[in-house]
Amino acid sequence: MYPKVNDVLFIQLPSEGEKEANYEYRSRIAETDEDDIYMEVPIREGSGHLKKLHMGDELSVYFLTEGGVKHYFNTYVTGFKEDVIRMVKFRKPSAEEIFQVQRRNFLRVQSKLELAVKFKHDFTRFLTYTDDVGGGGISFVGYSKHEVKEGQILSCWLLLPYKNGELEHVPFEGIVVRSITLESGRQKAMLEFTQISDMERQKIIKYCFERQLDFRGR
Repeated sequence: MYPKVNDVLFIQLPSEGEKEANYEYRSRIAETDEDDIYMEVPIREGSGHLKKLHMGDELSVYFLTEGGVKHYFNTYVTGFKEDVIRMVKFRKPSAEEIFQVQRRNFLRVQSKLELAVKFKHDFTRFLTYTDDVGGGGISFVGYSKHEVKEGQILSCWLLLPYKNGELEHVPFEGIVVRSITLESGRQKAMLEFTQISDMERQKIIKYCFERQLDFRGR
């Protein structure tokens, strides 16, 4: 599903540094054609400041459809157009590059990813690996010497490797919703995200989407 004229877009700029990447901007689609989408100059949420964009700027975008479903895609600025209003042109994604996520039904994939974990109550730290990841949470397997209990809040950093070779570090906090002891004596903990920015969640969703495409291709 493509965004349509007058649809509102929510935009972040991951290529402009950590501080700038945390800002979210809002825009509206003014025109579309076969290869490009034209939007109004984005406005920063909460401040009303216009965002000056440049050729090649990377954009992480989502728009909403009925039921609150978020549709995500990544793109970049390809030009500008002066009409009644100034418009920013960006590459129209292919249908396969747009992935939808409903907050209560995030895609989840099996994946062994490096995870750094810190207990908030005593600052214990350890490294482990995930069992699966998704836009709503993760699960990981740890050692009994670092006992994880249900209801515990953990601060984590997840390492995401993308198909293009890029690596992303995703910080978040999560609550342990379930913890079980495996036959091996190790613990498996299921975490639900309690604090994660939309941009960081989008990085995880992008990774899951790439993994899903890999599974389909096998």
